[in-house]
Amino acid sequence: MKKFLLISSLLVMAPVAFAQSEAIFMPEGPLTIETQNGPVTITAEVADEPDEIATGLMFRESIAEDRGMIFDFGTPREPNMWMRNVEFPIDMVFMDAEGTVLAIVAHAQAHSERHINPGFPVKGVLELADGQANAFGIRPGDQIIHEIFGNAETAPAEDTSDSEEAAE
Repeated sequence: MKKFLLISSLLVMAPVAFAQSEAIFMPEGPLTIETQNGPVTITAEVADEPDEIATGLMFRESIAEDRGMIFDFGTPREPNMWMRNVEFPIDMVFMDAEGTVLAIVAHAQAHSERHINPGFPVKGVLELADGQANAFGIRPGDQIIHEIFGNAETAPAEDTSDSEEAAE
């Protein structure tokens, strides 16, 4: 009976363990950081589903200097970020619901299980390559422009009325 329970438990837990043993790549798009030195635009993956938020940059070899990952918590909350299974150090930028930078943690140590928490609720966290927050000149009060904050310009819908008339 004990063997049966042990084997059953392992079979139930196997999919969970597998899901947390490989990188997850998320949809990506442009993100602009309005700094005192001017705007900086990068490509950012969006982690907004529970499994994406839980995995983040884990199981990857690196992140490029012109890339990032933005975590969208929906309703602001106090995050508890960590670096388990992250192979490289990173910078973390914490933002409020409007995309205003509230705090920055530079050089988060690879493989650390220490919880990184700014001590207040945030809507999002932007993870960047190690040293990029400083290289980009990001400071508290700067603005992150991205669709999760509702402050990104969207492309206007294409007007097809002229082309339809021309086709007639």
